[in-house]
Amino acid sequence: MNSRLIAIIPPRFRRRGIGVVFTIFVRALLNFLGLAVLLPVLLLILDTESIRSVGTLQLIYDLCGFTSDRSFVVAVCAGVVLLIAVKCLLSLVLYRTERNYIYDLYRSLSRRLYVSYFHRGMGFVKRSNSAVLTRNVNAVCFSFVAGVLRPIASMACDAMLFLLLFGALALYSAKSALLIVAVFLPTAYGYYRLVRSRLNRYGEAENRAHREKARIVAETFRGYPDVEIARAFPMMLRRFDGAMDRIVEMQRRNATLGMLPSLLTETGVAAGMALLVMASLGTNAAEVRMLFGMFAVAALRLMPSVRNIMSCWAAVKYNRYTIDILGEAHPDAEERSGEQSAERLPFRERIRLDGVSFHFDDAPGHDVLHDLSLTIRKGERLGIRGRSGAGKTTLFNLLLGFYAPTAGSILIDGTPLDDRTRRRWQNSVGYVSQTVFLTDSTFAANVALGEREEDMDRGRIARALEAARLSDFVATLPQGMDTPIGECGCRLSGGQRQRIGIARALYKQADVLFFDEATSSLDNRTEEDINHAIEALSARNAELTIVVIAHRESSLEYCDRIIDIER
Repeated sequence: MNSRLIAIIPPRFRRRGIGVVFTIFVRALLNFLGLAVLLPVLLLILDTESIRSVGTLQLIYDLCGFTSDRSFVVAVCAGVVLLIAVKCLLSLVLYRTERNYIYDLYRSLSRRLYVSYFHRGMGFVKRSNSAVLTRNVNAVCFSFVAGVLRPIASMACDAMLFLLLFGALALYSAKSALLIVAVFLPTAYGYYRLVRSRLNRYGEAENRAHREKARIVAETFRGYPDVEIARAFPMMLRRFDGAMDRIVEMQRRNATLGMLPSLLTETGVAAGMALLVMASLGTNAAEVRMLFGMFAVAALRLMPSVRNIMSCWAAVKYNRYTIDILGEAHPDAEERSGEQSAERLPFRERIRLDGVSFHFDDAPGHDVLHDLSLTIRKGERLGIRGRSGAGKTTLFNLLLGFYAPTAGSILIDGTPLDDRTRRRWQNSVGYVSQTVFLTDSTFAANVALGEREEDMDRGRIARALEAARLSDFVATLPQGMDTPIGECGCRLSGGQRQRIGIARALYKQADVLFFDEATSSLDNRTEEDINHAIEALSARNAELTIVVIAHRESSLEYCDRIIDIER
């Protein structure tokens, strides 16, 4: 697990982590010193005469010119309080350094996983569940830093403190040190044996239940009309309740296991004190009091450290599944900028498909398209038709660069469409699908999708809306093009959503427009209006290339050429 854990952490955070390790050591040392300064108070409480018998106390007494034991005791107590306060303040400052590191790393890992998922391409996205990917980017990344890295840092601090305290105690009182070992070693080992096989299993089960719950909620609201009409909500609710039951059960079990470190350590300390008293019967009373006091102070200070080490180890085991998920992210993804080149791939003559075949990775022997050759000339209006499943949408995804051919090639004016040219080609094309993607924002933001508000060309937006025959409707709205359209355009009709997709492509000033069943879900009147709008666009710009997929002949009437795709 250690090598995989380190591989997940970006290199710049590994270097920064060296400083964090140093702060952990310093914080452990401060905690040790905080306990050490309590020893003079303990000695004075147990034996006032220790002022004379302990050389250090006598030296301080003489150097500071004290004349009474009472004033010396008061001064020692005041000094101890001051030192403890300073120690706590320094520990807080050091802890802030550790905390900032942890949450900066969370931000970096979440961004890296988000970017990595996106750049794995459409094939990966379509094979995955969006709700699961969303949970991984948001919740799983946080669980990793809060449930794995932070507990590891806390364990390291407490382990260092334990070693320092135990070493000092062994030098001062070997009997107390041996008793500490006798108390805490069996306690820790017993806890390890009891829970080691359960924690990871509980964590994985809870994560699966969370993913199921997230998927159910997303599907319920995304498909609200169908769920309501089909009376499917009770079934969805039962599945939701089942996932919640599993989450609560895993949390309940984890909470029960989380109580064990406290119970075991407290029982062990009580047993150790009882053993010390029984073993010391008949010996010197002062020696017994001192030994008992040393053990009590050390045990009570070590007990939280041992308890925290066990609890943190349990948290790491419980959240270990996050390491597998974060290991999926490409190590270079976090360094990628969100900005993409706006350079276009020149298109002056033709798009050529030469012997193109394609199959999906999970079906290597089943070509969706086989040995397809096709030429699309600049300015042409090309219609593509074929029965469902013939590969029309796959053809579009190949032309858009979302998929790479498994055989053959796609050439833009002789330039291969591949990973080197894909971004520039996508800058040159517009795409309108059957279900246009819309963000929960305004008309303007959806037309100029991807641009900052201050960079939007509002004049160009207005012209695009007019060309898509949306300007009259937008003019009737109180906020015009700044009117919110709702989630997924829920405040708009189907035709209006498609028109926004057309306006977006026009705003981009694309050289090629791809329409993938863009009117198939609309009524005949709306489909006719949109087809007339597309035809008018082509008439105004003779160099605009339009490629259309459609089932209905009426959607292809304005095309110069129609090809059939058969399987």
